[in-house]
Amino acid sequence: MERLQAAIEKARAQREATGRGDLRAGGEPAPARAPEAERAAPATTQPPVPPAAPASVEEAWRALAPLETREGTFDRSRVVTHAGGRDAAPYDMLRTRMLQQARKNGWRRIALVSPHSACGKTTTAANLIFAFGRQHDLSTLVLDFDLRRAGLSRLLGQSLHHGMEDVIEGRVPFSEHGLRLGANVAVGLNRGPSRNPSELLQSRRAPEALDALERDYAPDVVLFDMPAMLASDDNYGFLRNVDCALMLAAAEQTSMDVIDVAEREIAELTDVMGIVLNKCRYTEGIYGYEAGYY
Repeated sequence: MERLQAAIEKARAQREATGRGDLRAGGEPAPARAPEAERAAPATTQPPVPPAAPASVEEAWRALAPLETREGTFDRSRVVTHAGGRDAAPYDMLRTRMLQQARKNGWRRIALVSPHSACGKTTTAANLIFAFGRQHDLSTLVLDFDLRRAGLSRLLGQSLHHGMEDVIEGRVPFSEHGLRLGANVAVGLNRGPSRNPSELLQSRRAPEALDALERDYAPDVVLFDMPAMLASDDNYGFLRNVDCALMLAAAEQTSMDVIDVAEREIAELTDVMGIVLNKCRYTEGIYGYEAGYY
């Protein structure tokens, strides 16, 4: 009787222990389990750490590689503002009028657009690099956002390892890509055609990259060399990120109807700073530049 009672008590204890999970198979006590908070957390994949921001704006500018401007680097017949003087006067006047409009309206980001190709937009952007370089009290960024071409880098004769596509997508920091003219102009160029330029320009990464550039370099003016307005949808996806657009048309090539259409479409996206008639053969008279002043 006593042995039977002992067996019953033992069976009852085993059932209670099994309900608590304290027994292994065969009736051996299970090892104690660590509290939930003490268990090892599963391994997680950490996101890549972004490059550290420069300690100061001055340090960021000094870190940029210099823009190569030695003799023979670029076409001096098209880039006429390098040495200043009479040939640079039209672009200097354009620079000054742009700055006046920008200051009056509180504009910083200025896009250079054209209704169609071959209006001289990229040539104008290249000359404005040197025109703004002589405006020593201002810091300026000039960015080639015509991601379908490498026109500005070819015109300036620069050999590159990266393009603005790499900067926008975060693969390369601007500090490793940008080039500096003097102490106050930084240039971002393209190496060649980009993949999916329209999709990239209207992605969230484009304005995020611009915000980072403005934070690190604190420019007074940012110029964008954009694609031809009627050639693709690149401008339609990006121009809402700028303050205004300056349209360049080609004299005797761009019709008034095309100018009207392009101006209306620009105005739907951003403010129109003005229209420049480029490649004009008639420069004498009221809008001429007198040789006696130089």
